[in-house]
Amino acid sequence: MHLKSPIADLKGFGPKSAEKFQKLDIYTIEDLLLYYPFRYEDFKSKSVFELADGEKAVITGTVVTPANVQYYGFKRNRLSFKIKQGEAVIAISFFNQPYLADKIELGQDVAVFGKWDQAKSALTGMKLLAQVEDDMQPVYRVAQGISQSALVKAIKAAFDAGAVSWLEENLPQVLLDKYRLLSRSQAAAAMHFPKDLAEYKQALRRIKFEELFYFQMNLQALKAENKSESNGLAMAFDDKEINEKIEALPFPLTVAQKRSLDEILADMKSGAHMNRLLQGDVGSGKTVIASLAMYAAYTAGYQSALMVPTEILAEQHFESLTQLFPDLSIAILTSGMKTAAKKAALAAIADGSVDMIVGTHALIQDAVLYHKLGLVITDEQHRFGVNQRRVFREKGENPDVLMMTATPIPRTLAITAFGEMDVSIIDEMPAGRKPIVTRWVKHQQLETVLNWVKKELAKDSQVYVISPLIEESEALDLKNAVALHEELSAYFDGVATVALMHGRMKNEEKDQIMQDFKDKKTQVLVSTTVIEVGVNVPNATVMIIMDADRFGLSQLHQLRGRVGRGHKQSYCVLVANPKTDSGKERMKAMCDTTDGFVLAEADLKMRGSGEIFGTRQSGIPEFQVADIVEDYPILEEARRLAAEIVSDKNWQEDQRWAPIVKNLKERGDFD
Repeated sequence: MHLKSPIADLKGFGPKSAEKFQKLDIYTIEDLLLYYPFRYEDFKSKSVFELADGEKAVITGTVVTPANVQYYGFKRNRLSFKIKQGEAVIAISFFNQPYLADKIELGQDVAVFGKWDQAKSALTGMKLLAQVEDDMQPVYRVAQGISQSALVKAIKAAFDAGAVSWLEENLPQVLLDKYRLLSRSQAAAAMHFPKDLAEYKQALRRIKFEELFYFQMNLQALKAENKSESNGLAMAFDDKEINEKIEALPFPLTVAQKRSLDEILADMKSGAHMNRLLQGDVGSGKTVIASLAMYAAYTAGYQSALMVPTEILAEQHFESLTQLFPDLSIAILTSGMKTAAKKAALAAIADGSVDMIVGTHALIQDAVLYHKLGLVITDEQHRFGVNQRRVFREKGENPDVLMMTATPIPRTLAITAFGEMDVSIIDEMPAGRKPIVTRWVKHQQLETVLNWVKKELAKDSQVYVISPLIEESEALDLKNAVALHEELSAYFDGVATVALMHGRMKNEEKDQIMQDFKDKKTQVLVSTTVIEVGVNVPNATVMIIMDADRFGLSQLHQLRGRVGRGHKQSYCVLVANPKTDSGKERMKAMCDTTDGFVLAEADLKMRGSGEIFGTRQSGIPEFQVADIVEDYPILEEARRLAAEIVSDKNWQEDQRWAPIVKNLKERGDFD
């Protein structure tokens, strides 16, 4: 047997049970050893006088009353008895576990794990322990058909076979010494079966460092590769023409816009390959900066392409580029175009008669050949996967890449999610923008809000109403939106036309509804969250979000950014009766500030990174043990260290780093 042996080779294992483990992505003995618990229950017996209200703990004592089972309702019952610990008598209850009654005998010592209720001097039992178990009990993530005990049994079998000693060290000795880290096999053993809490914490520290360090090594190596002088375009654009274009803009650029533009232009001029993220809050003026970068590429004789997530956004950008640069040839390319128009656009892109191209995913299809592509810009970066970004890069001679996002990403996360990129931030709003007034009301006040909306509609304003988010069920989401649409259609009958938009509609349908709203054919738009990204309706001044406490802060902020795009005063009304403290905190935070970066930091503290981005689709990595919010100091140190190692061009030949190079190659991160 060896690390790559299937787990079916372990003693007491058959192909059937091995198959179940595949649900947890456990195929080999190595997978099993590296499948760590996500927390530990402390099963050391405590005195009831030490316990805080609501604390989970193990208490031991002598049974002083017989076990009594009371039945109420279908399959519902409660088993109760009392135990004595020293002078204290404690009432114990187990719900729906009547079979435990046989194990409770008067005068016998028992150990119960449960939740302490201070006021009642009682414990709600979760588990009856045969005896006081080891101090610490691992808790693993499991799947249907695999119990905690089956998983622990399998891991024990691997340990009994001596497998933990087969794990090769993947961190260099200098780092183990410098940071006083356990060896890899010591850490793996202590993650599963620690002697005590102190040893577990040491193991955790080692594993977190390993995860974050390798993640950063990968990013920093990528960054160094992108930066190497040989593979970029040195664009010789005309500074004078660009400055004239800036002077001719109908508004002055803010300091933050100028700074970001300077950073982008410096990258484009250098021989290094640009890989930059332009981050700015909704309405901060990212598009004009991107347009000026496209103009710079044009003056240097290159084509540029701007890719956006939806057709309606592509049309919006096409219009604004045409207004900004009336003398240039600009093409639009979307999958919904008529065949003849698409053919003409493709031919013009290929022969170079087009200077700028705006489009959706259609821009990276095989049929699209560019004449001389120098700059690629993607808007709402986290909606495009890493592979799509790579395809775009391969479309030209390694064109410069600029990505834009209106999701304010806290610095903490920008380093992690986009660590291989340089980041430019537009952190101020253009002058003359009126801040959006945000109010939080309870459901009981909705009638008053709708009355006020009638007055706003009379002033020729338009209104968004966002239907509540039901995470668990798209069907319920839809039901809610339909019901809300019916109620509002009845309420505004004769006053306004109310439209409905939801996620199950085809893209063409959504675009049409959005276009009608833009053209003022409808005045009120009821929608699920499908309007989050970038669509510009300057006349929409009211945003009402129903059950706003169901949304995260960054989502609420994105939705609020749909209004406040014209000259009129805009409003956002949050309708919610939050039951939790964090729900109330989110409502207050939204009313206190319109600064997306402040809100993003608050969101991060309240919820952690995964929920902000919907980790699976955002390109933010999921770590098994590390948490990029909680373990930020380790992440920061790992980044500093990785950057330092990679800064030496010959680091891969340096014998000190041999284990790193070997590991990166094995993981497929290196060729």
